[in-house]
Amino acid sequence: MDHELHGRLDELQRDPYPHYTRARQTEGLVRVPELDAWLVARDADVREVLRRPEDFSSANALTPDVLPSPAALAVLGGGFGGRPVVVTSDGARHQELRAPIVRGLSPARVAAALPYAAERAAALVDAFAKDGHVELMSAYARRLPGDVIGRIVGFDPEDVPAVVHGGHRAEELLFRPLDEDGQVAAAQDVVTMQHILDALIRERRDRPRADLADELIDSLAPGDGELTLDQRHELVAHLQNLLIAGHLTTTALIGSTVLHLLRHPRQWELLCAEPDRIPAAVEEAARYDTALQGFRRVTTRTVTLAGTELPADSSVFVAFGAANRDGARHPRPDEFDITRDPGRHLAFGFGVHSCPGSQLAREQLRITLEVLTRRLPGLRLSGDHSPVIMRPTMIHRSPEALHLAW
Repeated sequence: MDHELHGRLDELQRDPYPHYTRARQTEGLVRVPELDAWLVARDADVREVLRRPEDFSSANALTPDVLPSPAALAVLGGGFGGRPVVVTSDGARHQELRAPIVRGLSPARVAAALPYAAERAAALVDAFAKDGHVELMSAYARRLPGDVIGRIVGFDPEDVPAVVHGGHRAEELLFRPLDEDGQVAAAQDVVTMQHILDALIRERRDRPRADLADELIDSLAPGDGELTLDQRHELVAHLQNLLIAGHLTTTALIGSTVLHLLRHPRQWELLCAEPDRIPAAVEEAARYDTALQGFRRVTTRTVTLAGTELPADSSVFVAFGAANRDGARHPRPDEFDITRDPGRHLAFGFGVHSCPGSQLAREQLRITLEVLTRRLPGLRLSGDHSPVIMRPTMIHRSPEALHLAW
């Protein structure tokens, strides 16, 4: 991708909403060169694509914006993974890969993790509550979700920071323009994470603990013999995908939710006064500025969508974030309003690929808003810092940094 196109992609990713508005107002579909894809921006069209996985395959769902350099690829060759995962699979294989994740994130498993999540949230806030200021992304939003998914999967707590860091670095490597030294350093961090995952998988084969890691191993590599190298690659790929989905999206959602509440101080004050509004605030924040802005799909045959004929192998970007601002589905779509009746938004997808961790994400956001409204009702955006900049990514949209004071 040339420098100018990268600049335009960066701009689109930091604020995609004007592009979405134009696309929704244009008849048919709009092709977006920066995404190298047709943009699906209306709620009805997004739902149609998600209802038709046989016509719109997920094989390209994680196509990177940036291809790593040969030097970075050589580093990655010393790691594990590189196999199809649940978000890039279709049909029976997708169901087979998804089933252990759905079981591992069942309502009972999520409920069992909530006391720990509340304890961690309180401890993280304790660490900065007396300071009068905080950068929330690093001090809280990047820490709670990793700790919680790490516990559900079954990690030793001391391994969680390296695993969370590796997840962030994997996203940077595939979706940010880094120089070659930066790519190599990111690849090394990803490989470090993959070796931790491989060690966990081999340990669990010998000493099961009935956690989510065991659920994956039992489902995808049944039996009790030593795991083959191919099975280890496959299991690391799944665990890496699950972990990144399990913490990066929730981190993003926490950051953008607090940002929009504090940009609307009366709504923050209302939430502090009436905490029973927190579940509705969670839904409105997820709708208004969706963490996972969208996924790619590729057509398996010639299809017509919104009156536009798409040949086989056409790439489409299915924009959940655009659908969630569609006035045909959500009145006053560009207004952030926690008092609205929550509509059926698409922040967690829809259909066979809907997010199996949506309840866990909602609960962590609920716990976060409960502890912040109770402990720090005077919270506000810090005036000592320049305007909040959004991270340039469609995968985990959130503030780069969120400086707060009270």
